[in-house]
Amino acid sequence: MAPSVPRTRAAAALRMKQIALDNQDHTIRRLRAQLATERRGLTATRKELKETQVALEASHKVIAGLTEIGLSMSKKIEKMKVKKQLVKENHVECHQKFQARIHEAEDSMQAQHLLIEALVDEKDSLLQTIHN
Repeated sequence: MAPSVPRTRAAAALRMKQIALDNQDHTIRRLRAQLATERRGLTATRKELKETQVALEASHKVIAGLTEIGLSMSKKIEKMKVKKQLVKENHVECHQKFQARIHEAEDSMQAQHLLIEALVDEKDSLLQTIHN
């Protein structure tokens, strides 16, 4: 019985080593599969990152274009405000000139009216003198 015990122990030790190797092999396969999954995920993440980067660059171009349009519109609005102010000032000036002409015409008419009244009075006076 004594000689079979070491063989049994040796066989058990070999069996334990084989189980450990099988476990390690299983762990290695599992880790390799996990690594492959991680690599696929990393590839997908890189692809998403590249797409996001392209979209971000396009977005920056759009924003730059809109900013340029906004600045251009602001300049045009400022020019329009200046032009509007000049038109308003011109209108006020024309209105004042027109009012001045109206006053001149009214003053001239008033003077002519007074002159006519004076001439009528003088005519009446002369007629009165002639009749007397």
